[in-house]
Amino acid sequence: MLFAQLSAAISLNDICDNLRNHRGLLATIRGALFPSRNGLSNANKVRNADMAEDLFWEVLAHCEKQSPGFKHGPKKRKRGLPRRFKKTIHAVDSSTIKLVANNMDWAKHRRRKAAAKLHLRLNVGSFLPGFAIIEAAKHGDNIRARELCAHIEKGEITVFDRAYVDFDHLHDLALRGVSWITRAKSNMAFRVKKRLIKKPQGNILRDDVIALRNPKSKAAYPKGLRRIVALVEIKGKMEKMEFITNNMEWAASSVCDLYRSRWEIEVFFKQIKQNLKLCDFLGNNANAVRWQVWMALLAYVLVRYLGYLSDWNHSFSRLCTMVRGVLWEKLALRELLVAYGTAGGSFRMLGRLDQAYLPGFRRIYGTASGALSKNKHKKVPELGRI
Repeated sequence: MLFAQLSAAISLNDICDNLRNHRGLLATIRGALFPSRNGLSNANKVRNADMAEDLFWEVLAHCEKQSPGFKHGPKKRKRGLPRRFKKTIHAVDSSTIKLVANNMDWAKHRRRKAAAKLHLRLNVGSFLPGFAIIEAAKHGDNIRARELCAHIEKGEITVFDRAYVDFDHLHDLALRGVSWITRAKSNMAFRVKKRLIKKPQGNILRDDVIALRNPKSKAAYPKGLRRIVALVEIKGKMEKMEFITNNMEWAASSVCDLYRSRWEIEVFFKQIKQNLKLCDFLGNNANAVRWQVWMALLAYVLVRYLGYLSDWNHSFSRLCTMVRGVLWEKLALRELLVAYGTAGGSFRMLGRLDQAYLPGFRRIYGTASGALSKNKHKKVPELGRI
């Protein structure tokens, strides 16, 4: 299933035929055998998808342990992210994955539609998932809000859309010392307790401390809230937006910047849907769909980790293309990616002899941690090395 993600396979037959045609190379991976079409289909149906979920989190934890900097994100921070915040910023959202309605009764979403939903908490700085839930799309977003935010620590920041507004949950976050930002619903009833600015300042139109008026909402969140009305640029146009937060100390512009960072989770969903296999499914039952989604997330982490090790400065889609093009080649991917698009490399993918992957041999280069020969362009031959 991981091979299906990396190779962009379109069917079970595509996976099985491809592995069968490369059975010699496949056998070098601990004597692995190619599956039959019926065997793979049955495995997707009966093999517990919790195994895929556990595997994903174990691999992510292993990568973070091997390279501690991986969980802090790329060395070059993305443009548009708030630089003045040292605490972790979490973005919470969900993405609906369309399915075929006529043979997926378990995922019926509307009268003639079926869909699964991926609930996700994304670390905006590292661009890595922090928590995920895969289920049928009939459940509302706010139902899963508590689970998604359960492990957020004191002092950290979470940003989510108004679909996750649940004042009982928001009050719980505030008591835990978590700063949160969301958009206010259009029918929110409130009264202004204090105006923090007397007149508009630039793009900030209002900045008030408010109290909820609805008895049920007021009982769930008895404390005061901060309401900010601002003009925010979206796709080149200035639009009026209304935010609420429990933080009374930040500048109003900082609240707007933090909410804009929520769009990073939309970029994440776009990346995995465009570059991995999340549009066409290889099985119709819930277990098979869960397997495929978890393997897509696992493939994302592995490719992203490979990009981190090679200091990849190009797009994620190009990185996936590079990996897909050399799946069956015995090349050291790190060296291949380092040489791509650099001053000493090329903007065309070209595997060379010195990038060959040979188990039992490792390279040493003319660096401070390696050795230098008289000719700086030659590698130093040593026993067991190239």
